[in-house]
Formats: sequence, C-alpha cells, structure tokens
Amino acid sequence: VQLQASGGGLVQAGGSLRLFCVASGRSFSSDAMGWFRQAPGKEREFVAAINWTDSSTYYADSVKGRFTISRDSAKNTLYLLMNSLKPDDTAVYYCAARFRGSGYSTQSFDAWGQGTLVTVSS
Repeated sequence: VQLQASGGGLVQAGGSLRLFCVASGRSFSSDAMGWFRQAPGKEREFVAAINWTDSSTYYADSVKGRFTISRDSAKNTLYLLMNSLKPDDTAVYYCAARFRGSGYSTQSFDAWGQGTLVTVSS
C-alpha cells in the first residue's frame, strides 16, 4: 500500500486546514486508517482514526471537538479537517493504515505516508 499525504501549510492561530491522504494498493482492505503527528523534539502521537467497517471515529483528547476525520471510499481518500488551530498543533502530520489487530498507538499501524507539515503561527 502507498499513502500520499498533502494539504499542510502555514496558518494563523484560529484558522483551518484540511489534510488529504490518497491511498493506493490494498488500503481499503485495511481495518482502520488514522492520522498521527510529530512535533520537533517530540515522539509521534496519535491524532485521530476511523474504522473502515463502521466508520466509527476516535480522537486524541487534545484535538477532540476541533478536528474531524473522514473518508471517501470511492476516491480512496482519507481527510482530516482541522479547525481552531493552535500553535501547539504545529507538527508533521502522517496518515497511516492498520491491517489487523486493534489499538491506536504508532505500533498498531502497519503502513505510513511521508508526512505533511502544518505550521500554526501565533
């Protein structure tokens, strides 16, 4: 599977961005897909995930109520709509696919995209 993330950029605090992740290959036999982020000097952390079977969604507490994960099966695309952005949201955002198992740690996901940089200025 190949995952291609895009949509990052520079935005002022309070603004919005929409990230995209186009999947090719076996992605839609995946169990779930998700977004993670890694800020400079920090470990990669879970942001949001969506289960492919029932479209149930899960969010990190830090983004709950501000970010929305969604998918378009026909377009093989995963989205992350980010509203009310804060400087603390500045990071490289990665999309990922989980083919088996459960959980939302980085170790639970099997395939990763290359990342897209989001910078939020104060």
